[in-house]
Parts: sequence; C-alpha cells; structure tokens
Amino acid sequence: MIELTTQRNVLGGPLLACSYAPLTGFQRNGCCDSDPADLGRHIVCVKTNEEFLAFSAACGNDLSTPRPEYRFAGLQPGDRWCLCAARWLEAWEAGVAPAVVLAGTHEDVLDIIPLATLRLHAIDA
Repeated sequence: MIELTTQRNVLGGPLLACSYAPLTGFQRNGCCDSDPADLGRHIVCVKTNEEFLAFSAACGNDLSTPRPEYRFAGLQPGDRWCLCAARWLEAWEAGVAPAVVLAGTHEDVLDIIPLATLRLHAIDA
C-alpha cells in the first residue's frame, strides 16, 4: 500500500520523492518531509556536486565519507539528498549552493529561503 502524503512542495503541489538511492530524508523514506522532530530541517531536495560536498566537509559535515555504522555509503556528485535548509543557505551565500529539485523541496523552506532564490538553482523549473 502506498501512503499518500499531504505535504506540499514549494510550487504548491504534492511533495515528490527526492531519492531512494541513496535513501534520504529525515525519516529515511526518500522524501524531504517536514517533521517537528527534525531540528535540522532536512527539507531541501538537492543534486550534489563536488564544490558543495567539499564545502560541507570543510564546515564539519562530511557527506562524502561512508559511515557503515549508520548504513550511509557517502554521497557522490550527482546524488540527490534532503539537505538542511540552513546549510543550503550557507552554501548559497558562499557561492557553492547545489542545484535544487523544487518538486521535492518542502514548502516550509520558504520560511528560510525565498522561492526566487531557489528558482535560480532549480533543475526542474
């Protein structure tokens, strides 16, 4: 049985999956759902690139190194991932923001990042 979500994306439509391989999302369900327990707000669906992954590692969040104890293989350029809204904004301010998948990005991100800014980096607009 497929569970239908009532969560919406930044375009006002249903929130679409971001990635199943690698499996992403705070709930590890493939979606960038908004969840009150997610203090990091992993609600921006991105397509990673080398520049962003290097930036994130330099900021103390190495997303490329495998962490088998967490069943995490590490991200490679081109992988889609539910990213923390604050980290995306930080990367944008540094000029290394990864591309955004608007249909997979939760509408709650608009409290932090303007839609016009996200659209500048969108790969599905």
